[in-house]
Amino acid sequence: MESSEAMYDGASTIFSPDGRLFQVEYARKAIDKGTPTLGLKYKDGVILFVYKHVDSQLVRMQSLEKIFQIDDHVACAASGLVADARHLVELARDEAQMNKVMYDEQITVKTLVETICDYKHLFTQFDGVRPFGVSLIVAGIDSRGKQLFLTDPSGAAVGYKAVCEGEDSEKAMAFFKNKYISDLSLNDALDLGVEALHKVVKKKMSPDFLEIAVIDSKKKFYNLSIKEMKSLMGRHS
Repeated sequence: MESSEAMYDGASTIFSPDGRLFQVEYARKAIDKGTPTLGLKYKDGVILFVYKHVDSQLVRMQSLEKIFQIDDHVACAASGLVADARHLVELARDEAQMNKVMYDEQITVKTLVETICDYKHLFTQFDGVRPFGVSLIVAGIDSRGKQLFLTDPSGAAVGYKAVCEGEDSEKAMAFFKNKYISDLSLNDALDLGVEALHKVVKKKMSPDFLEIAVIDSKKKFYNLSIKEMKSLMGRHS
């Protein structure tokens, strides 16, 4: 790194002369090395997929949570630093509960995402803090319909029909660009998600390492069981 840029590469998140925020870029590096995380809309809802990287067979897989329920109608999947994700999830859960108490209705997914992103953005503005090294794919169903958003360490958020984050995510995004269609059935959407994971996972996939959650049109959140995931993976072996 050139000396003129080195002074912008410390603990402070400040703009370099060419308009870069190095700390935000480093946070993105943590996400790019994270576990493959997918989200996609289907006819009656939204699905989240995570394939967990584990190097040791001694790890208890159920302890590695990467998909988090926020409310009955909304959830998120994390790619990057899971400790950072848990902090943001607690913030989101508190916001969802406060909205119920104050307004007697469920929070909209967009409002929840904006709250998360406003909080993320704060950590790009002050000395002594760092941006969150995690990207959350937030999925849900509200009065406006099916919602799927990707949040960035900078505090930006973008809505998607299908999206992937984590290692080699560009391969899954290219696959979605060619194969994704609207009004997929649940089974077709599950198959498409697994096929996309095959594009980014370099070894044979095991259902024990997979986590899948669905939010359907009845605003019901549920996780697929290990038996259902084994059946799904069996169709793609």
